[in-house]
Amino acid sequence: MTLPATSKPFVAIACGGTGGHLFPGLAVAGQLQARGCDVVLLISPKEVDQAAVKSVPAIKTLILPTVGLQNRNYFSFAYSFWKSWRTAGRFFKQNPPAAVLAMGGFTSAPPIFAARHAGARTFLHESNTIPGKANRFLSRYVDEAFIGFGEAGDRLKARKTTVTGTPVRAQFSGVSERAMECRTALGLDPERPTILVVGGSQGARGLNEMVLAALPLLKARQWQWLHLAGVSDEAKVRDGYAEQGIKAIVKPFFAEMDLALGAATAAVSRAGASSLAEIAACRLPSLLVPFPAAADNHQFYNARAFVSSGAALLQEQKSATPENVAALLTALVEDGQLRTKMKTALAQWHAPQAAEQIASHILENILLSREQAGSARGQQGRRSGQPADSAQHAVG
Repeated sequence: MTLPATSKPFVAIACGGTGGHLFPGLAVAGQLQARGCDVVLLISPKEVDQAAVKSVPAIKTLILPTVGLQNRNYFSFAYSFWKSWRTAGRFFKQNPPAAVLAMGGFTSAPPIFAARHAGARTFLHESNTIPGKANRFLSRYVDEAFIGFGEAGDRLKARKTTVTGTPVRAQFSGVSERAMECRTALGLDPERPTILVVGGSQGARGLNEMVLAALPLLKARQWQWLHLAGVSDEAKVRDGYAEQGIKAIVKPFFAEMDLALGAATAAVSRAGASSLAEIAACRLPSLLVPFPAAADNHQFYNARAFVSSGAALLQEQKSATPENVAALLTALVEDGQLRTKMKTALAQWHAPQAAEQIASHILENILLSREQAGSARGQQGRRSGQPADSAQHAVG
């Protein structure tokens, strides 16, 4: 793919692999486009990436042939890393970027190294309290690191670190005030309390089983459910609701999370940082169930930060019982005082300017880089006795 010739700054965003990397990347991409940049998303071949980008056809994408390290298959990982680096390098040779932003995960490292080779400014965003391995490694090679939680900064080796919060797409703004409209759009009863169950962009078997076990204790309540179960558990989860005679919409994946969160009275969710940022934006009372196998147990620490401020309730998967889950969900839906306190606490975790702040920092660095390049050309021209190139580049 070759971009049309233009004077606009070109920024690439490496954000594939999971919704937790992709959706914040989309938020920043929107801000950069609004400021006159050409933007390309560098994503993985995974189905979640392909499904999500279909909803934003205005943003160009490039698929990188990379995979994560699985079962200690170092040869496969190294080979795919090399292929991804080569793909990014060829693309950047044809389309020199002014900057590259990495959102974390296994698609991040090859583009950053290819960008450095191309002379571009480099950045990363770390959304979790405990940075992932890729970002810990990459942090020493970027010009600036943006972080969602302040405590993540101590674990990164970046020359400059800025706390921005985690970007959330613009469509989440004000969605909490349109609950009835969102339910109607999803085919739900606009008047009935709605429970959203979401285990991340690929579903979560442990979360699915935990909720299904609690359904017999909750079926007498006039609730309805929106359950994002993942591809492998979709049929099983749908059958579970049907057996209890409970109204539910069950989907493997749902890209329009603004509608899903806007429709919900309460949520049962994993504690990935992107999910938490969206929950905070929607002021949605939630029961957080951290993924127990997450690297460095980072989801538990994400959840603990929310719970300690009163912004959510916590249920560890290993100690969950149907009775506990049913009691916690009942409180989230029916305890008005708890809901009010939780919505107030959630406000402090919402960073509505995160995407805008990141985009502004990137553009400031691009402008600085161009000024430095122009100064260097001027000095070289004076030494050689030739007039300097006086071309100016506007970044806005």
